[in-house]
Amino acid sequence: MLHRYGTFVILIALLIVAASMSDVFLTQRNLVNVLRQISGTSLMAVGMLFVILTRGIDLSVGSIAALGSVISAILIQQYSPGVAIGAAVIAGGLCGAVSGGLVAYLKLPPFVTTLAMMTIARGLSYIVSTGQPIVMGEAGAFITGFGSGSLIGIPYPIILMAIVFAIAGIVLAFTRFGRLVKAIGSNAEAVRLSGIPVAHYTMSVYVISGFLAALAGIVSTSRTGVGSANIGVGAELDAIAAVVIGGASLMGGRGGVINTLIGVLVLGIIANMMNLARVPGYHQQVFMGCIIIGAMLLQYASTIFKR
Repeated sequence: MLHRYGTFVILIALLIVAASMSDVFLTQRNLVNVLRQISGTSLMAVGMLFVILTRGIDLSVGSIAALGSVISAILIQQYSPGVAIGAAVIAGGLCGAVSGGLVAYLKLPPFVTTLAMMTIARGLSYIVSTGQPIVMGEAGAFITGFGSGSLIGIPYPIILMAIVFAIAGIVLAFTRFGRLVKAIGSNAEAVRLSGIPVAHYTMSVYVISGFLAALAGIVSTSRTGVGSANIGVGAELDAIAAVVIGGASLMGGRGGVINTLIGVLVLGIIANMMNLARVPGYHQQVFMGCIIIGAMLLQYASTIFKR
């Protein structure tokens, strides 16, 4: 029970504590605000889940988000929103393809490879933006409208988050691709001996991660109306933490979309609790780290009990 439902226990405990700490927490406005704030991180977490399932890691997602942000903000000044958004997510996918190709075909360590891509993508975002924030203005009305608009009272970023999680859940649970991704993480050699092109699938998950990271950058830009190379600093750690809090194994082969969503919610609720409690920013980082360690210890204990 602890192994299967540990992540839910963490979420419920946090909800109870947060509700007891502040009367504002359970208001519709605050809950919608929490979901809106985690929408970007959640997209990166989905991509990270696919990578971690193959026993990989992607440290470049935060930098790719920044690259997607500045590319979309620049191109929308001259081209249609579709062209700007399409170019940004394609750039993210290409970054993922480079990392994935090096990992899958040249057998380079994922940690080092994506660390290098993190530096490259961040540098490119500064070069493209000349180190300055890019205000989209009226030309970016479509993107800013997405960030501030809603459908039947539900903000568009939250709807996009739900769609991405739904698609990812269907892919992992009901498609050949999803089953093979999990199998590669469990035993890549066995999959290879079965005649499956392991390198192809391994590269694919990094492309997915890069694509979603760039999309997350656009979502962040839509909320502020400004493309910035400083977007996504440290976001890769939040994405990894969300996936691991959700019970995914860094050794690959184990993890799920619903639990990853709960992991993102846990991080969002913790941040919201500390904001409502007016905890200073620097102190928040310490508390966040301690709570993440506690969540990891609970997951570790559940594994021990299962054995």
